[in-house]
Formats: sequence, structure tokens, C-alpha cells
Amino acid sequence: MDRKQVAGWLAAYEHAWRTPGTEVLATIFTAQASYLQGPFQKRVIGLPAIARMWEDERFGPDEVFQMASEVVAVEGDTAVARVEVRYGDPVDQEYRDLWIMRFAEDGRCSSFEEWPFWPPQPTAARPAGS
Repeated sequence: MDRKQVAGWLAAYEHAWRTPGTEVLATIFTAQASYLQGPFQKRVIGLPAIARMWEDERFGPDEVFQMASEVVAVEGDTAVARVEVRYGDPVDQEYRDLWIMRFAEDGRCSSFEEWPFWPPQPTAARPAGS
């Protein structure tokens, strides 16, 4: 993978989010891909499970959002991107993410991991009662 290919994959991901149904997921994820929605979340494995999660997470393909991404690093089959997504008009929800992606030889993602942050998420966890 190179930066141009990763940028193309990021554009394809956004296009898939905006596309009705989940059939398009097979063009960006491998059949046994894993998808991790956060560092402490349970990994979702395989296209059918990713498709169910995908439909559960979005309001629909016509939801209003803006997405901006920047490829941070690419080494071999692994890439990191910084992604900002703002939902609504006016914006009522926003995320800044780091995405870690591993790609198969055909350019589809075999492992996807995101580290989402949103305002006013604290920078440190506090123990209960402190």
C-alpha cells in the first residue's frame, strides 16, 4: 500500500457509509476482516457481523455528515489515518479518530481499528469516587 491507495480506500469507506445497504462492504473489507470500534471494545469479525454493526451504528445512508481524513503513515500493509467526522447540520456530534488499517494484497482491509475521541471527553480516567 502507498498513501494514494490508502487515501482511495478512505474515500471508498466514506462512499460505503453513504450507500444504502451493506453489499458495498465486500469491496472494502475482506470476508474475514476484523473491525474494532475502540481499544476496549469487542472485535467484530467477518463481513456479516461487520454489516450488522454498520447498520446498527448509522442512522442511514442519507444521514448528514462531513468527513475529513489525512493519511499519517503507511508501512507495508499497515496504514494510520487521522479522521474527523462531524454529524448534523448544524453539527451536533463530532469525532476525531485515529484509524489503524491492515490491508490484504487486493487492497481490501483485513483489520480495522479505530481510536475515537469526542468533546468533552476527559484526557484521563478517574477512579470511581475520586
